[in-house]
Amino acid sequence: MCRVLRAFSPQRSPKIKLQSDVGTSDAVYASNAENSQSAMPFDIDVAFARLTSFMPGYPRAAMFQLAEEGYRSPFEQLVSCMISIRTYDEVSLPVSRRLFARANTPQAMSELSVAEIEQLIAKSTYAERKAGQIWVIAQTIVQEHNGELPCDEAVMLGFKGIGPKCAHLALGIACKQPYISVDVHVHRVINRWGYVETKTPEKTTKALEDKLPKDYWVETNRLLMPFGKNVCKGQYPQCTSCPLVDMCPKIGL
Repeated sequence: MCRVLRAFSPQRSPKIKLQSDVGTSDAVYASNAENSQSAMPFDIDVAFARLTSFMPGYPRAAMFQLAEEGYRSPFEQLVSCMISIRTYDEVSLPVSRRLFARANTPQAMSELSVAEIEQLIAKSTYAERKAGQIWVIAQTIVQEHNGELPCDEAVMLGFKGIGPKCAHLALGIACKQPYISVDVHVHRVINRWGYVETKTPEKTTKALEDKLPKDYWVETNRLLMPFGKNVCKGQYPQCTSCPLVDMCPKIGL
């Protein structure tokens, strides 16, 4: 059987059905738009409004999911971020839950042995190294901070194994402080939008601190990490289901 294909007329453009700027997450955002050019200038406020509506249909970023489940103290958030390093969320989430079921305060954690902590987080990458670091952090908090991890960037960055990403996530989620945490997904998405032009997540962090409104700093990781992981992927981005298809310049695609 032969099919007759009708030639595409240059006067006809693919139809794009768009949601309102904030609409519902189950709306149809676009069709036949994979190769379309942005029809409107990129607007960061519209982008965050649409993603706030759109992203509840996807799994949350690990630390935000744990906070939703009640693991929202600075200590729990810092430890869960350490566990997640070089580890998929699908692994780090149950590992964190298992550890916190046994010990979720500095005092309780310090009473475990390093071997016990390692056994509890065994499925996390670099479990042996992380176990030792978690135990030292717990001991330090008990001895120097009366068993409570303060919401202090300098204190968190003083712990071995804790870098700006984990410190800023813990401060943002647990302490409600305005910090930006940029991983590879956030870095890719924000550059693909053309909002910044940077080469590394570290440089993206600095660029966003200079440009992005503070109201969006914590939201950046909450929304853009799962968005980059599930929709705006490094390879084969799902542009046809993206709520920003009408204004994304698709830099680098």
